[in-house]
Amino acid sequence: MPSQGAEEMFSNPLRALWARGEVPINGWLSIPSAWTAEIMARSGYDAVTIDLQHGYMDFETALAMLQAIGNTSAVPLVRAWWNDPALIGRLLDAGALGVICPLVNNRDQAAAFVGACRYPPQGFRSYGPTRAASRYGDDYFERANSQILTFAMIETAQGLANVDEIAATPDLDGLYIGPADLSIALGLPPETEPSDPKFFEAVDRILAAAEAHGKIACLHARTPEYAQAMLGKGFRFVTLGSDANLLSGAAKAIVKALKT
Repeated sequence: MPSQGAEEMFSNPLRALWARGEVPINGWLSIPSAWTAEIMARSGYDAVTIDLQHGYMDFETALAMLQAIGNTSAVPLVRAWWNDPALIGRLLDAGALGVICPLVNNRDQAAAFVGACRYPPQGFRSYGPTRAASRYGDDYFERANSQILTFAMIETAQGLANVDEIAATPDLDGLYIGPADLSIALGLPPETEPSDPKFFEAVDRILAAAEAHGKIACLHARTPEYAQAMLGKGFRFVTLGSDANLLSGAAKAIVKALKT
């Protein structure tokens, strides 16, 4: 993401893509390394997400990864390890332009998450964007509430049951499906790309809630074919490929090719 010029307004490039009717592609980072983060961010993704929930980085490593991503055109996002306002505030102050919050089960939890991402009067985020203001410019405070993205993960039976009220949360930008956990909640084995009709019934319910309340529907995928099929169903943001899985898959493929 290019540096913000003094004459430019701070803006989130993903919002511009959606305004043009385009679908951003997101990469996923679970390896605690600024170097692999930069490699992924330079691979053509519109955004990359640092996963603090199931990845292995601490806050200091996440900060270094945000700095590395900041040297590229990819938008830096994070998945918090919990609906924790202290953590969320620190990640935003460090320069994340959006937060994915896991395990959101009801409207109150969704509202608390959004509030942690917004300055008063829309929320209760404390002011102190030390790196963010330096990175994005003097108008960061004035524009942060309208530019920071908020995604609530729908991945539990309770979250699915309450998806309509979650989607109705003011200032929540999107609903993000965690397919493995949602599959478990439906009594299915955990899969990144489920095919069971029961899963797709849940997907349709989440898509309907997102559409009814003007939210962006998001999904994890492993292959381009599955991602394309999900885009055809109405998803407007898709995660395709993680650093660890891509490294593992490529390593296995070249070893297998040499041994056969």
